[in-house]
Amino acid sequence: QVQLVESGGGLVQPGGSLRLSCAASGFTFSIYVMSWYRQAPGKERELVASITRAGTVTNLLESVKGRFTISRDNAKNTLYLQMNLLKPEDTAVYYCRRWGYELWGQGTQVTVSS
Repeated sequence: QVQLVESGGGLVQPGGSLRLSCAASGFTFSIYVMSWYRQAPGKERELVASITRAGTVTNLLESVKGRFTISRDNAKNTLYLQMNLLKPEDTAVYYCRRWGYELWGQGTQVTVSS
């Protein structure tokens, strides 16, 4: 089955860290550009970061620079988002996306609150 499954979300205090994972299955993960998006309540979905097949990071959202890192492990068919120094405004549902033949995961909730 062709799918993307996110995991790793949860509740974290401001200043904390989380690592999101996106497990790909049913297709050749390594040939696709991948991205993380997020959608906060009442707001439009926004692009957080993208990564090329070779691992070059592109389109990194200005507000997460220096705090978030996107990476991929093509051998494990997995996309990652390491999130450090989290802020309340990072609260959102985070989605992974496959470019080309578009495919989205179901999302994972990240809540940053004390």
